[in-house]
Amino acid sequence: MLRFILLTGLYVLGTWYSEAFVHAPNQVTLFWPAAGIAYAAVLRYGWRWAAFIPVAVLIGHLLFIPVPTSFLVYSALSNFVGAIAGYLAVYWNSQSPRLTVASGFVMLRGAVVMVLVSALIGSYGLVETGMVPALSFWPALVKWALGDLLGIICIAPSMLLLSAPLSSNPDQPKHSDYSSPQEKMAWGILLLASYAFVYLGGQRGGLYALGMVALPLSLLLWSALRFQPVWSTLGTAVAVLFLTTLTGLGLGGFKPPVALLDSVLLLTFMGLFATIPLVLMASLHEQRLATRKVLRRATTDAATNLPNRTAFEEAVHKALQGGEVRALAYLDLDHFTLINDTASHAAGDALIHGIGSLLKARLREGDQLFRIGGDEFALLLSGEPDTMQLRLEHLQRAVENYRVGWQDHVLNITVSIGLVLFKPGQFEYARLLSLGDAACFTAKELGGNRVYMASQEPGEMFERTRAMHWAVRIREAIDRNLFELDCQRITSLRGHDGDGEHIEILLRMRDSETGERLAPGHFIPAAERFQLGVALDRHVVNLTLDWLEARPESAVRLQTCAINLTAASLVDEGFRNFLYQRVRKSRLSASKLCFEVTETSAVRDLARAQVLIGQMRELGCAFALDDFGTGFCSFNYLRSLDVDYFKIDGSFIRDLQSSPLSVAVVRAITDIAHVLDKQTIAEHTENESDFATLRALGVDYAQGFAIHRPEPIDQFFRSLPAQVRHIA
Repeated sequence: MLRFILLTGLYVLGTWYSEAFVHAPNQVTLFWPAAGIAYAAVLRYGWRWAAFIPVAVLIGHLLFIPVPTSFLVYSALSNFVGAIAGYLAVYWNSQSPRLTVASGFVMLRGAVVMVLVSALIGSYGLVETGMVPALSFWPALVKWALGDLLGIICIAPSMLLLSAPLSSNPDQPKHSDYSSPQEKMAWGILLLASYAFVYLGGQRGGLYALGMVALPLSLLLWSALRFQPVWSTLGTAVAVLFLTTLTGLGLGGFKPPVALLDSVLLLTFMGLFATIPLVLMASLHEQRLATRKVLRRATTDAATNLPNRTAFEEAVHKALQGGEVRALAYLDLDHFTLINDTASHAAGDALIHGIGSLLKARLREGDQLFRIGGDEFALLLSGEPDTMQLRLEHLQRAVENYRVGWQDHVLNITVSIGLVLFKPGQFEYARLLSLGDAACFTAKELGGNRVYMASQEPGEMFERTRAMHWAVRIREAIDRNLFELDCQRITSLRGHDGDGEHIEILLRMRDSETGERLAPGHFIPAAERFQLGVALDRHVVNLTLDWLEARPESAVRLQTCAINLTAASLVDEGFRNFLYQRVRKSRLSASKLCFEVTETSAVRDLARAQVLIGQMRELGCAFALDDFGTGFCSFNYLRSLDVDYFKIDGSFIRDLQSSPLSVAVVRAITDIAHVLDKQTIAEHTENESDFATLRALGVDYAQGFAIHRPEPIDQFFRSLPAQVRHIA
């Protein structure tokens, strides 16, 4: 009811203003701002709200604009039906009006329909009631339509913006996208001054007045370029009202139009005067929206709608320049890949979205949350430093207790959190991020599902980030081809075993600075932790096959070449396809290749491991279970793994001379292997006594320093005639 009264009051106020331009009972008013009020109301609140229009029209005629009683119906109908027609023209196959150029022209189309319908009914009523002669129908219609149209252009945009609800559009331009309050104040003063110049120019003559009108127009263009849209619409409305008042009332030297042509020219000019700034304003607002949308997409994670890594970097840089102690928390979900592998990637996405919402709901004022990777989040926390770790422990427990229902699964997960407290200017961005990453890495190394606060001691920092530095060095070594091949002979314990050598490929990394050749113990753990095992295995396979293919004379002397594969490669579909195609297309016979996989990695995903083993065995490749005997007590899984060799773990071989248990384990493994028609290889055979014991236990092959110390592969094949050795 309050809105109905308010709209009615505004409409009546508009009719009172228009009455000033009526100088005779049969004259059509020059300007009808009430049309803008009616049009904005029906567009904003719906066509049913047009009911206030006939009420306001009747009140206006009774109070300000006396007309014959017979004309009241035509007047009320013209404005009411015109508003309904304009509403239908806008919403017919169109969306709700927005602040864009295209939407503006849709609203202009509706305005034209509204004023034509209103003018037709109203002008017909003027003639029918004898207020104007029949010959004046068309002049009355033109003046009625143009007066209404100017009222809509002048008033409706401001009313629509002022009555609009708060926008939920995340791309809505911010206050920082516009000019300062000081600039707006200067603009307002200049706009008032321009009105004074126009008034004074009118007193000097028409030519001066025409020139002075350019001043407020230029200021309106300024507002369209620099200010929020409502400033342009209100400024335009005030300017049009001011200029129309001067002209319509004949103030300041201006003369009211008398002839129809004068009225048409004046109203057309004023319509263009009002339209140009509005079109420019809408165009620039649309451009700002597009810019904000691009910026939001560039800084927002699509899956969670959280700020992404780009926004995180910007926020951290600002925090490092701020004025308070803050905290960086680096969060990494534990074993997230298991969710993707067991429940599907869609389930993993649902869990990530839920975790993001959970964390966001627990933010305090001043906190910021980011998703910076697949299963990684980051928090910038504000508040008391002493409470940071406790707050994160609460978050860690909340994640641990969180559950997501997915089809027939109930998903849950834990999180490892690294915490770094920092003061403004204390660190550079890279070092702060490294500290947080290292602390999170330590939390995972300690078993996960915990919060770990980073130490800022240089020595301790070095220890925690060393693995990450190795990951960088591994990538560099692959790119720069710094990996080299060594090999170690494997000898038969049953006498002569074919014509050719059995070797295992051993990887070495050349240090780019010192030139030192580094053993796998330096870099393999880091490769496995940072998911570089697949890339490293690809490189080793290519390196080995390229070397043997380029040296057919060495490949001929080879009976078996063993290549180690990491656990990640064993279950990676991409690596499986790569390995199959690389071996199939190789000039080297696949029967010369044996791939070694650890017992634990094979059993971890038995089905996928068997797929790779099966495909490669079809080509003729052999397989060996490395470190056998240390992973599982049950031998049932061996029925599903079609391998050729069991490599008995070296811990049992080293204790053969002192541990009856080791002897029993080696005997049991050998017996089981022979029952399954497999062969055994004893690692770390260090002396002749071990040889004798292994032969007595029935072990098939031995490998170790007692047989051959690892050496570069090219050196091994060059020295073969001098190095051939048979153990009697």
